[in-house]
Amino acid sequence: MPIAPSQVMGRTEFIALMAMMFATVAFSMDAMLAAIPDIADEIADGSISHAAWILTSFVAGMGLGTFFAGPLSDAYGRKPIVYVGVIIYILSAMAAWATSSLEWVLFARFCQGLGAAGPRVVSMAMVRDLFSGREMARIISIAMAIFILVPAIAPAMGQVIINAFGWRSIFGSFIIFALILVIWVGTRYNESLAVVDRRPLQVGLMLDAVKQLLTHKSVRLSILIQTFMLAMLFATLILIQPIYDQIYDRGETFPFWFGAVALFSGASSLLNAYIVTHFGMYRVITRTLFIQVVIGATVLITLVLFPAISFPLFVFWQFCLFSQAGLTMGNLNAISMEPMGHIAGMAASVIGSISTLGGALIASPVSLLLSDTPAPLIITVLGFGLCAMFLMSRINRQVTED
Repeated sequence: MPIAPSQVMGRTEFIALMAMMFATVAFSMDAMLAAIPDIADEIADGSISHAAWILTSFVAGMGLGTFFAGPLSDAYGRKPIVYVGVIIYILSAMAAWATSSLEWVLFARFCQGLGAAGPRVVSMAMVRDLFSGREMARIISIAMAIFILVPAIAPAMGQVIINAFGWRSIFGSFIIFALILVIWVGTRYNESLAVVDRRPLQVGLMLDAVKQLLTHKSVRLSILIQTFMLAMLFATLILIQPIYDQIYDRGETFPFWFGAVALFSGASSLLNAYIVTHFGMYRVITRTLFIQVVIGATVLITLVLFPAISFPLFVFWQFCLFSQAGLTMGNLNAISMEPMGHIAGMAASVIGSISTLGGALIASPVSLLLSDTPAPLIITVLGFGLCAMFLMSRINRQVTED
């Protein structure tokens, strides 16, 4: 049956649609991982670190676009912003496909990130329009469990496309993906934000919404935690292909290792969908962060003592890091969105923009840390994890006091 009287789709189809909207970002980044060596050779003068900017430029554009997508969706509805975002995304992909300059490819990727912000932000607002509390966290977790299939297969898919048609043709796959998404939204999803509930696009109202978000302590702390956790993931994505290629000489098989780890770690989102209704969002996040910090420190020590098993240790660490994301990110989004149902679009924008841009900014220097061991990356991620764990203790204290 429909998830709401206004909707024609049932809960299963809604979750699948949300998963695809979430996956816009993952597909746009992970499919490019296998292309980094070719990009370096063709337009980046052989520099892997410069070629990796094709990821950070996309994230920067997405972070900026995220700030505007939410208030626009609050003013004009969810579906129009998806349409505009997809148009920008497709035109940017076409431009990146056609240009031969690294600078222009990076600019096109920045614009593509702007477009991807539309589906990314609006998907969270759509979920908040129809669900709240632990049920919202459960819906997000199930959608994330489905969307994790994208990073599991995207690098391998990218490698297949590169082998057959060259790395530029990956942008063609982005266009096809976006067209499927916009047709699905246009034909099956009814607008979930009623006209009477829309907020005019006024600077005063936007500043008031930002003030509500940043003065709400648990929301503010949740945004900071998400920032550090996204920094953990961005730092890993920036260095993961060079680590497999240059440190472990597994560049050719990297897409399969990456896909296998992502696929198995995706089970953590399904696990979260089950346990969050029993233990609550706060407890799941707190315990997961503690376990991740312990695992990170243990792997780091073992890496120093037993360098002969460095590769399996790194794969295990990568699996734990991705699994942690499945057990925490959906819950953190639910915590920060829960008090902000009346400004869901703006809330999704501010939360996503601050955490994405902050995470990218914090993680960007990690490209300079590539050496003959993954230890610098693990140490960096461990530091981010400790910061997130400390901030989570502050949220728990606030909840206890309330």
